[in-house]
Amino acid sequence: MDLLLHCCCGPCATGSLPQFQAQGYRPFCYFHNPNIQPWQEQKARRESFIRLMESESLPYAIADGYPLEDWLAAVAAAPADRCAYCYESRLRAAAEQAAERGYCRFSTTLLISPYQKHEQIRQTGEKIAAAQGLEFVYLDLRPGFRAGQQKARQQGLYMQKYCGCIYSEKERYLGSI
Repeated sequence: MDLLLHCCCGPCATGSLPQFQAQGYRPFCYFHNPNIQPWQEQKARRESFIRLMESESLPYAIADGYPLEDWLAAVAAAPADRCAYCYESRLRAAAEQAAERGYCRFSTTLLISPYQKHEQIRQTGEKIAAAQGLEFVYLDLRPGFRAGQQKARQQGLYMQKYCGCIYSEKERYLGSI
């Protein structure tokens, strides 16, 4: 079964892809992450993703542009609610890509992280899928998180230290100053 898979980064894709493949899915990987800031972090994660895709000979696409200002403007008034916008904007882009490319289902590698809000991701994905006549594939990929991280390290992929946005970077490091 073909599937468009939104990929947040190389390490999460490393652990997610085998689990989707074990369920019979053939993922087409799509990188769209305007939440990843600053630009050097975006670039490092994007390059890591490309490196993984090419080493595994997997089909992939990278979203055009880097709509940083749009993302920041959307969350600036309520930074505490940024995750809801972040999930919705990325899953909506994935659904649009799925429809444009002729896929009837989509999912995300965000589902491998024990740090993400799974129920919110599932509900958001299902809502977007219903509106577009698609299927959102929910798999609880968390059991493969540690093994995926270990494999990513072995492959020399860039390993990020925070979720992605400058707000999460602040939360991660504020106590260290």
